[in-house]
Amino acid sequence: MTNVLEYTAEAYAKHISTILLFSIAFIIALIIPALVPLPSYADIGAVFIRTSSIFVNLTAISIAIIVASLLFSLLFLSFAIVSINLIVKHSRTHSRIKREVIDGIEKYIGRVFIVLLFYTAIVAAASLIGYAFGIAGIFAAAAGLIFSPLFFYSPSSIVIDEKGVVRSFVSSAAFFFKRFDYVLLWLFIGIVAITIFDFIFITVSGTLISRYAMLIFDSFFVLPFLAMLQSECYMKRFALLKR
Repeated sequence: MTNVLEYTAEAYAKHISTILLFSIAFIIALIIPALVPLPSYADIGAVFIRTSSIFVNLTAISIAIIVASLLFSLLFLSFAIVSINLIVKHSRTHSRIKREVIDGIEKYIGRVFIVLLFYTAIVAAASLIGYAFGIAGIFAAAAGLIFSPLFFYSPSSIVIDEKGVVRSFVSSAAFFFKRFDYVLLWLFIGIVAITIFDFIFITVSGTLISRYAMLIFDSFFVLPFLAMLQSECYMKRFALLKR
């Protein structure tokens, strides 16, 4: 398992300039919901909506703005995830990213966008149902956890295996349960990294400023590393790869 971290750190350091460029999409994806009049917060690359607090005075215009902002946010998030996965794929196979891959990147982005949209819709629907019973947060968390095996490695499957959306769900679930230790490793690294750096930013700059400073830091460093780690874990499916 340690070699996965080694490969991730090596690829991250080698392609840091390209990763920082693509990480701008992470910033845009996380900032868009913050600019919409909707109570939300970001954590480990996901935008969580406190649906229990938006049912008062919700108009058709505000709904349209929320939906549009969510779609744009998922689009930029899809671009960032696909870009990171392409870096890992061609780094591990020791091949160059060819022109036709760049030209066809919209195919990967479109499929990953659909995956993220499905997952968001499931969590949002669960939250709306839970709101009727006064337990929106519990319902949303439960739905996110139950369906996570289908979506966790799905973007990696789409980019690395070039699979369609439905087949990527199957591959994701299969590898999720086969190597659950990788999932635990990813969660551990994510929780530790965010906890440590969040504590540092709060200590140095205070709670108000630290929120935005942490968002930028996460987008440039933490989220790309976690995306690369996730992709590197998925690459372990291919036993023939020595590196």
